Amino acid sequence: MGPGRRRDPTADATRFAGSVARVIPGDIDSERIPTHIAAVMDGNGRWATNRGLKRTDGHAAGEEALFDAVEGALELGVKWFTVYAFSTENWKRSPDEVRFLMKFNESLLQRRCEELNELGVRVRFIGRRDWRVPKRLIRRMDESIELTRKNRRMTLTIAFNYGGRAEIVDAVKAIVDSGIESSKVTEKLVARNLYDPEMPDPELMVRTSGEFRTSNYLMWELAYSELVFTDVLWPDFRREHLFDAVREYQDRDRRFGGVDD
Repeated sequence: MGPGRRRDPTADATRFAGSVARVIPGDIDSERIPTHIAAVMDGNGRWATNRGLKRTDGHAAGEEALFDAVEGALELGVKWFTVYAFSTENWKRSPDEVRFLMKFNESLLQRRCEELNELGVRVRFIGRRDWRVPKRLIRRMDESIELTRKNRRMTLTIAFNYGGRAEIVDAVKAIVDSGIESSKVTEKLVARNLYDPEMPDPELMVRTSGEFRTSNYLMWELAYSELVFTDVLWPDFRREHLFDAVREYQDRDRRFGGVDD
């Protein structure tokens, strides 16, 4: 456990072999758990401001929310969990906040990657690795990928320096550079040139903080996803809120453009 992280005294009862047991609440249909859940971790700054703290304190507080949500996803049996950690637009924030986020994400991977590995979580990243991302952070990303690459219990994808439009642009550039004729461009071809072609489309996306938009997140992949918005600010988000989102997802009728008989 990381410094300052609260631990549930009953947690050991649901753990085995250094991992988290699959424990599904009785009112959630175990046969209809989303394979892939995506999350927009929004509200860190407002959480801190509401408490008279610095915005960076909100980002630090969001660490506990992330790991509780990860453990909740493991309990449900979710196979892919993707989080929006830093967008291509976040470079517009103050230099101090950007520097903090770079160092914080490097520190988080250093402190917590072994824990994720013990949980059987594979860590992956999507986004641009351009000159703005510190080389130290890129090295830490690569170390996390290598350490956890054989894990298959769940894949935690971290969208870092990521933008949905940028991903589509980069996919189109890759297709053009490969010399493929426009008449042969299909949806499947575009999908194969996204940042992680192995990643399935999310069935469910959850956004915290009461905002009702996707903010340039997984624009291609979210085409048919169910979107759930909650007023909870990210540092206050816990697995129970994730379970509530899954309940709402299971109450919806997914038709993918068709109609019921």
